Amino acid sequence: MTRWPAAVIAALMLGPALEAQMAARDGPELTRLLKEFLAGASRNDAAVHDRFWAEELVYTASSGRRIGKADILRDVRAAPAPKPGDPTTTYGAEDVRIQQYGDTAIVAFRLVGTTEREGKTDVAHYLNTGTFLKRNGRWRVVAWQATRVPRPEEPR
Repeated sequence: MTRWPAAVIAALMLGPALEAQMAARDGPELTRLLKEFLAGASRNDAAVHDRFWAEELVYTASSGRRIGKADILRDVRAAPAPKPGDPTTTYGAEDVRIQQYGDTAIVAFRLVGTTEREGKTDVAHYLNTGTFLKRNGRWRVVAWQATRVPRPEEPR
């Protein structure tokens, strides 16, 4: 009989955490948004960046540079148009994990950047974590953290 109250307390304490991990009800939508964003980022599409990031974004790049949405849009819009023969980079996501807490979601994944340059392929990996907020029925990223994964030949 004494186990019953402890089990109820444990269930009440673990319930929200388990619910977030097991039932990200907007997981398919967030995954779709991430894939659309990465496709747009691969072609340096300013409109895609504008839709993805919230106005108050705090983005910490793998270089340690902290920027906001206005900085990202300025950089994307200032980039020169690609010329034939320029390197091209495409982005993809692996090991996507989504935890949802009401109108807040954490999306963590391994970003894979594949660059084609002069017939050679270079692949870089980053661990990214984004915090999404849902406002007026639309998900936007308010915080982003990118960490470059060292290549096997690099010291850690």
